[in-house]
Amino acid sequence: MVDATGSVINQSLTPDYLRKTVDFNQFWRLWDIVKTKYYRQPVNEVKFLYGAEAGLVASLDDPYSVFFEPKVATEFSRELSGSIYGIGAEVSVKKDVLTVIAPLPETPAERAGLKSGDLILAIDGLDTRGMPLDLAVSKIRGDKGTTVKLLIMRDGFKKAQEFAIVRDNIQVKSVRYELKNNISYIKVTHFNEDTGVDFNKAVEKVLRDNPRGVIIDLRNNPGGYLNVSVDMLGEWLAEDTAVIERFTNNAQKEYKTNGRARLNNYPTVVLINKGSASASEILAGALQDYGRAKVVGEQSFGKGTVQSYEEFEDGSALKLTIAEWLTPKKRAIDKNGITPDVVVKLTEADVENSKDPQLDKAIELLK
Repeated sequence: MVDATGSVINQSLTPDYLRKTVDFNQFWRLWDIVKTKYYRQPVNEVKFLYGAEAGLVASLDDPYSVFFEPKVATEFSRELSGSIYGIGAEVSVKKDVLTVIAPLPETPAERAGLKSGDLILAIDGLDTRGMPLDLAVSKIRGDKGTTVKLLIMRDGFKKAQEFAIVRDNIQVKSVRYELKNNISYIKVTHFNEDTGVDFNKAVEKVLRDNPRGVIIDLRNNPGGYLNVSVDMLGEWLAEDTAVIERFTNNAQKEYKTNGRARLNNYPTVVLINKGSASASEILAGALQDYGRAKVVGEQSFGKGTVQSYEEFEDGSALKLTIAEWLTPKKRAIDKNGITPDVVVKLTEADVENSKDPQLDKAIELLK
């Protein structure tokens, strides 16, 4: 038997009760029992439905497949458009633990001291073990000016510490340009709807400044839209494979660049760390495969699956994993991440002393 990724499932390890034929009569019997016998009446059948739909998706044991109730779906759409309402941190589930992928720059999360790789053990005193990702996100978000308390465990902590973070309305500016020692430094924090336009402006500045090299800083960039990363790759690769999607039964789809390769003649270094995920890993992996950039920093997050997003008439929505991403050389990104060509650690002491050995190494490589 083969699963959705093409992997063979060992049926001998599957419990007997999971091999039975589905009996929907049992589902409707359960529905009626809860509806009629639950002691706090009346019960809301719409909530029944949303709960059942959410449970169905949660049974996949995939943190990236989520059913959104209408309110949460609206918040998710707002996040992708570049406006995040909450504390400004991208979170996911890694090894069954709610984990900070990256705090966004100049947000309450960053100012409070959250870091990539932080484990969130509790939200306002509520244990996060087994908590669905969408529920965790909805509890972290809230009204502007209110406070959420996160119990955080981090490498180096002797015990978990509580971080109190005041929520705010956060506008994400995803691209920042700076000329450093005749090197163009481009910081990309997200791959949002406006990222392509802002990155194009940054490329125009590169052409104007004519530097000796380019640094693309994808550290703590949790990703975003696939098409944005493919379009960005077109600034180095004119008509090449940017990424490969592998579906059920190993069916594949290649995404080709269609750009002007305006940065093709500029030596490039890409900075990544454990907060670099998804579209960041696609960009770094492709440039690495083609030898168009040196990748410097630390192992990336390893989020390499593809989600479709389908909205329903009542405002609810489904985000469902339908494939995985491979680099042009068919390296699997999911759970593996991208390994830097040059591994450089960034320690707590470096941060406290305003040092950045990863950026220093990138500059050194471009001299």
